[in-house]
Amino acid sequence: MAKLLVLTLLGLGLAFFRDHRSSYLARMNTSREVKSVELPNCKLIKGIETGAEDLEILPNGLAFISAGLQYPGVKSFEPDKPGKILLMDLNEEDPTVLELKMTGSNFDASSFNPHGISTFTDEDNTVYLLVVSHPDFKSTVELFKFQEEEKSLLHLKTIKHELLPNLNDLVAVGREHFYATNDHYFVDQYMRSWELYLGLAWSNVVYYSPDDVRVVASGFDFANGISMSPDRKYVYIAEMLAHKIHVYEKHANWTLTPLKVLQIQNILAEEPKVTVVYAEDGKVLHGSTVASVYKGKMLVGTVFQKALYCEF
Repeated sequence: MAKLLVLTLLGLGLAFFRDHRSSYLARMNTSREVKSVELPNCKLIKGIETGAEDLEILPNGLAFISAGLQYPGVKSFEPDKPGKILLMDLNEEDPTVLELKMTGSNFDASSFNPHGISTFTDEDNTVYLLVVSHPDFKSTVELFKFQEEEKSLLHLKTIKHELLPNLNDLVAVGREHFYATNDHYFVDQYMRSWELYLGLAWSNVVYYSPDDVRVVASGFDFANGISMSPDRKYVYIAEMLAHKIHVYEKHANWTLTPLKVLQIQNILAEEPKVTVVYAEDGKVLHGSTVASVYKGKMLVGTVFQKALYCEF
């Protein structure tokens, strides 16, 4: 009887493991085949060899790029060097990248580990850059003022909060106001691995201001990128392992109301259409994370490798 019970429990355990392994592989898209869609005028950007995990292009064509992310379980080509913020002027005929100098008496550049970024421009046209950073693999948001003439970033503040433990990306709605995604619930790396494997949809989105911090959306299987519509009325949240884009309406009190769950562009249209403008099977880029366009030019970034510049 005891042997039968042991065998039964073992069988159930193996079935549980097999089912979750199959689900995990499906969520990771391990069997997906990518059909290449090429653009005629693309080239790798010189000076980016350690990733361009996130980027943001200002209306005037200046692009900020976060480079050098070090993340548990992700390969780093320069593990002993801190991350950096690069600047690229897309108005130039052959744009190149420039590393921005970071200044500030209370800023430790040696532990800077940039992830998601977002900008906010105030009524005086002062540009602020908000950066998710992982010093010692913790989570902070670093607030900088962009000094265009000096080609530098003046560090103003480090933001930490217990509701911001596993930051991935953010979208600024003010100088010190933003929505941010936590891509995991657990902080412990071992528990994070099981959370990921079991598909526990426990990650969330937090609204932060100096006077008000709260969870505004939850139940995501790895909440990842977050952005906002041009009219600032809607917030888009990428649920990476569920392969979904969530559309939320933003209210005056900063709460979010879910509207749609989609996997496509033109997401507020009655009949949205998908257009693949670029795709390739990993021969050029490994692990692309972000793309943005400006006047017929496109930048594509990766977690830890290179970045691509295209004209179309």
